[in-house]
Amino acid sequence: MSQNAIQLAVPLTRGDKTIEQITLRKPDTGSLRGLAISDVMRMDVDTLADLVPRISPDITKGEFLQLDPYDLGEISKSVIDFFTVRPSI
Repeated sequence: MSQNAIQLAVPLTRGDKTIEQITLRKPDTGSLRGLAISDVMRMDVDTLADLVPRISPDITKGEFLQLDPYDLGEISKSVIDFFTVRPSI
């Protein structure tokens, strides 16, 4: 599982563009620099606001902070899956 796509329940708007889906790639060690993995696992909003834009070309930190709570939960669960689902070998 190297990528997860999340369909947003409440799309974001960037200028005249509507963002309806966000694709996350599995974080590498560099993406996690300066972040506590325990904060990622606790779904700390500030930590995820730093991490998610690092692993998705689809969203900025400012846009992340505007997410609907439902979409925040779905993205958070998707990030956690990268740490809890065993990779296929």
